[in-house]
Amino acid sequence: MEIGWFHPKSLFLRRFNNAILYYMINRVLIRLKIIQIVYAYYQNGSKNLDAAEKELFFSLSKAYDLYNYLLLLMVAVTNFAQKRIDQAKSKLKPTAEELNPNLKFVQNKFIAQLEVNKQLAEFVGNQKRSWSGEEGFIKSLYEQITASEIYKEYMASEDDSYDADRELWRKLYKTFVLNNEPLDALLEEQSLYWNDDKEIVDTFVLKTIKRFDPQTGVNQELLPEFKDEEDREFARRLFRRTILNCDYYRHLISENTRNWDLDRVAFMDIVVMQTALAELLSFPNIPVSVTLNEYVDIAKLYSTAKSGSFVNGTLDGIVKVLKKEGKLTKA
Repeated sequence: MEIGWFHPKSLFLRRFNNAILYYMINRVLIRLKIIQIVYAYYQNGSKNLDAAEKELFFSLSKAYDLYNYLLLLMVAVTNFAQKRIDQAKSKLKPTAEELNPNLKFVQNKFIAQLEVNKQLAEFVGNQKRSWSGEEGFIKSLYEQITASEIYKEYMASEDDSYDADRELWRKLYKTFVLNNEPLDALLEEQSLYWNDDKEIVDTFVLKTIKRFDPQTGVNQELLPEFKDEEDREFARRLFRRTILNCDYYRHLISENTRNWDLDRVAFMDIVVMQTALAELLSFPNIPVSVTLNEYVDIAKLYSTAKSGSFVNGTLDGIVKVLKKEGKLTKA
C-alpha cells in the first residue's frame, strides 16, 4: 500500500514542541497515520481490512524504527571522527597535531552513554541496521559539523561537563540533521515511510537528547513506542470504525453539505471528516472540541486552502444534529 504522498509538517512540530512526551507514538500521530491508510485503502481499491490494519501498525512501527536509526546517526558520526584520528596517526609521517589530536569530540560523554544504551543495542540486534553502508553521507555530515562555529567553540571550550557534551549534540542535530535534504533523500531510498515521518521523529530525538541523564548509564530509557495498550487499541478501533461505518458517516456528511455535490468535495476532506466522525461516535471520553480541533488542523494542512473552514463547518453542523437526536454522548 503506497503512502509516500503524505508529508506531516508544522502540525506535529507545533504540538510536540509545546508538550512533554514520554512515549513516541501519540494520538496526534495515530490520527495522521490512520488518515494515510484510509486514503490509500480507497485510492488503491483495496477491500482487505485486515491487510490495511496490518499496514497501519507497520507504518507506526517504521516511525519508531526511524527514531532509533536517527539516534544511531550521532554515534556513527562520532565513530567516523575516531576513525579519522586513527588513520591520521597511522600515516608514514604524521604531524605533531595528528599524533596528539584534540579528543574532546570523540570522547563526548553523552555519545559514550548513547552508544552503550541497552535499548538502542537491542534495536541494532533485532533490526540488523546500522550506518556502516552510508560512509559517504557520514563523511559529508562530519565535514559540515567540523567546519561549523558550534564545533569550533565546543572544541576550544574548557567546559568538559556532561551537560556541555549533551548540549553540543542538541545544537548539532538542530543545525545539521533537521532540514537536511541529502539525508531526506537517503532515508526515502531506504523506506517510503521515513521521508514522511522524519520531521515528527526529529522532534522526538531532540526530546530524547534533552532527557538523557548520566546517572542512568546504560539503562537510560528511550521513548517507548506506545504509551500503553490503550493507545494501540485506540488506533485499531478508530481505523476499523472509520472503514466499517463508512456509509453512515458519508450519509451524515452528505446531509450536512446539501449545497454541495459530494463528488465535488475534495476526497481528502471526506476521509478527514469520516475519520473524525468515527472518533466522535466511538470514544465518549474524548471531548468534542479535541476531536474537532485535531481534524480541522489536519484538513488545513493537508487538503485544499478552504478545507479547514469547510470541514469545521460541516462537522459542527453534524455534531449539532447528533446531539439533538441523542446520538452523541460524552462522559
